Amino acid sequence: MKTDLYSLIWKPLLFKLDAEQAHFVSAGALKLAAFFPPGRWALKQLYSAGPVKDHAKMVAGIRFPNPIGLAAGFDKNGELVDAMACLGFGFVEIGTVTPKPQAGNPRPRLFRLPEDEAIINRMGFNNDGMMKVADRLARRKNREMIVGGNLGKNKDTPNEHAGKDYVLCFNALAPHVDYITINLSSPNTPGLRQLLEKEFLNSILEPVQAENQKLGTSKPVFLKISPDMEPDQLHELVETCIQLRISGLVANNTTIRREGLQPDSQTVSAMGPGGLSGKPLVNQSLEVLKTLKSITQNRLPIMATGGIMTPDDAKT
Repeated sequence: MKTDLYSLIWKPLLFKLDAEQAHFVSAGALKLAAFFPPGRWALKQLYSAGPVKDHAKMVAGIRFPNPIGLAAGFDKNGELVDAMACLGFGFVEIGTVTPKPQAGNPRPRLFRLPEDEAIINRMGFNNDGMMKVADRLARRKNREMIVGGNLGKNKDTPNEHAGKDYVLCFNALAPHVDYITINLSSPNTPGLRQLLEKEFLNSILEPVQAENQKLGTSKPVFLKISPDMEPDQLHELVETCIQLRISGLVANNTTIRREGLQPDSQTVSAMGPGGLSGKPLVNQSLEVLKTLKSITQNRLPIMATGGIMTPDDAKT
């Protein structure tokens, strides 16, 4: 019935809108429904699977009630935490959040690939800025939902000064979230992935961890990586993270690859650059996970993202 409700009513309506408009309509409807107690009750009845027995996970000192979370990107501004708590997620990661508000890249910047069950986006860290997001998180109703804060740098901040942006965001959001994710892997901010190189990586993670120690009780800090990294790059990155006592890795962000898509190459090319997510990312994500497991040897926990479309994908 739940699937039929979406397929018969919501999907035909949403697909009459462009992809970004459909996102805002869906997010707005969820936010409105979750504002009132009857709405929260209705969401739970319609969409939540209820308590998931024997699937709680203890990672980095956090007890996740179930291992399925909402990755960063859907709730960029921390507006939907209460709604997502009604849908059965074990946790939600908000962001990416930058120090200053920014509009992101010009539209159109979000594209559907229905035949591939995929999306291409080049949003560009559009968000309300760290102060507004921190204030919003401080006022949320649901305090049981595990919330992660995904941090980025502003587009106009040179890579040489990126560490300052991440420290500012860390100090603003850390008091209001359960863990922090450092996002250096989006393909939609020029030069951002360069920060995954060792010389830049240290200049970002070291000052963040220094601030973390000042909290007294260190907040778990994860690093979000790119699925397009080579094995030797991953090996160096893992060793740096272990040395700096990073809590774990989030694997992966979106990919710039386009192999195996159903639409002809001309159609995909017309959409322009951006990160690909959805079903086509499944195999690539699994390959990166296998490589990381081999490198880490259980020294770092890995939060897997990308291409989870079915319960079987999640189990894999």
